[in-house]
Amino acid sequence: MSTVDDLHGDPHVQRYLDTGGAEGFHWNGTEILILFTTGRKSQAQRRHALIFREWNGSYLVVASKGGAEAPPEWFLNLESDPHAEVQIKDRRFPVTARVAGDDEKPDMWKAMTEVWPDYDDYQAKSSRTIPVVVLDPS
Repeated sequence: MSTVDDLHGDPHVQRYLDTGGAEGFHWNGTEILILFTTGRKSQAQRRHALIFREWNGSYLVVASKGGAEAPPEWFLNLESDPHAEVQIKDRRFPVTARVAGDDEKPDMWKAMTEVWPDYDDYQAKSSRTIPVVVLDPS
């Protein structure tokens, strides 16, 4: 039987939602939220398990896609429609997304690499600038 730390993608999201975050909130030594976006083409709801960190009443996520040259689909969806929802444990609420500004990103990036050091490696292998996304409760 697999543990939640072995789960990725849809199976992780489903376990998280089924248990109100009792399984899936803690993952590989960090914490996870579920981001709900609207597909920019399909208009269908999309769900994504993402590493996050709370930041002054907002929530930070990193659009890394493991350092791939293209950004993750959820980021493109947020560019098209910044209104989304987040679930943290069993609490679901609306947010508005924005990309961290140049003045705030260094501190936010440092906070995110404290919880997932691989972000530095992802940035080193990518030619694109990986954004930190701020999810402000709305």
